[in-house]
Amino acid sequence: AVSMLEINVSCPNVKEGAIAFGQKADALYNITSELKKHAKQPIIMKLSPNVTDITEMAKAAEAAGADALSLINTITGMKIDIHRRKFAIANKVAQAVKIPIIGMGGIATAEDAIEFILAGASAVSVGAMNFVDPYTTVKVVEGIEDYMRTYHVENLTDLIGAVE
Repeated sequence: AVSMLEINVSCPNVKEGAIAFGQKADALYNITSELKKHAKQPIIMKLSPNVTDITEMAKAAEAAGADALSLINTITGMKIDIHRRKFAIANKVAQAVKIPIIGMGGIATAEDAIEFILAGASAVSVGAMNFVDPYTTVKVVEGIEDYMRTYHVENLTDLIGAVE
């Protein structure tokens, strides 16, 4: 049985003139609300980074009933200093919505994963790097555990959105 559905709205749609559903807030709202009418499972909307304001898209998906969002690492300018827990370059998508965010795309190290978590991701996903090194996920988890020990963090949830 399928537990959740992730809908990738960053692919071009011919009917919309090859514009991705995720590049127009109204199109994103419409497809998300239509999916929510029919799906029995929670819906995760995978947003396109190729937009002027990703927070506008995130809010449209949330307003239409999305249960969570997944965001990829090519969002312009997200860089966090994980040791100071501050945005090196701000991109505050997670502060724009109340639904959970899954961070993905380009996660190769624990530092990459921690950046997403500090930015507000409730979960992270390691994809392509598993083909390079099948132990990537294990190394990321162990690195997060080391970070938590170093900075005396008892619960991972304490790190979610913990940038200033």
